[in-house]
Amino acid sequence: MVQRFLLGVRMLLRGFGFWRRQPGAMLLGLVPAAIVWVVVLAGLVALGVSLPGITVWATPFAADWVEPWATLTRTAIGALLLGGATVLAAVTFTGLTLMVGDPFYERIWLAVEQDLGGEPTGDGIGFWRSAGDAVSFIALGVLVSLGVGLSGLIPLIGGVLAPVLGVVLSGRLLAWELTGRAFEARGIEAAERAALLRGHRVRLLGFGIATQLCFMVPLGAIFTMPAAVAGATMLARTVLDDVAARAATPPVE
Repeated sequence: MVQRFLLGVRMLLRGFGFWRRQPGAMLLGLVPAAIVWVVVLAGLVALGVSLPGITVWATPFAADWVEPWATLTRTAIGALLLGGATVLAAVTFTGLTLMVGDPFYERIWLAVEQDLGGEPTGDGIGFWRSAGDAVSFIALGVLVSLGVGLSGLIPLIGGVLAPVLGVVLSGRLLAWELTGRAFEARGIEAAERAALLRGHRVRLLGFGIATQLCFMVPLGAIFTMPAAVAGATMLARTVLDDVAARAATPPVE
């Protein structure tokens, strides 16, 4: 299991290595990532500035509490809100960046497909399909961020559980979304994709967690996004190649 997880991490590293092969396409991939990153960062900064007032508004019951209990309670709630917002920010960043930068990331995706040999025979996903996927993806991210925030309320373990759960769940979502193009361009819909990925969940999780951790580094999301698109395409192709190899292997009598 650990080896499969590390194989997923390796896919992201291979994505970074694609800078050497297609520096022009990868450089263009920084443009939409930088634009969306500024917008998402502005939202997080606005939340951080407003957080003290929000926590006071959300905890009127603590107004008459003896210190330091009121401050500790509001600080804990503020931390949970910020943690959930961070998860939502990562998901929103990915969804919006893929939608806004679709022409840029299509070049990366096609370059990886050609580098690996062969191209998909489907018609691609198109802008409106990409926009619809982004909206659905962000809506799912809202639910995940709420779940992460609520998990932080669990006594004793909530402070540790929430950030770990946030990284794992958001990483899983990122990996699912980023690998989508390679499957959808071949006419493989969500249900069939889920079946194909069922035997590669650990590898998918390794890739997603590694991507999410890179996103959490200052400016990391901008420079990681092109590599994540390349790495996700490689991961999807690995899954498809494994399926094709098993189908071509004659059954043992």
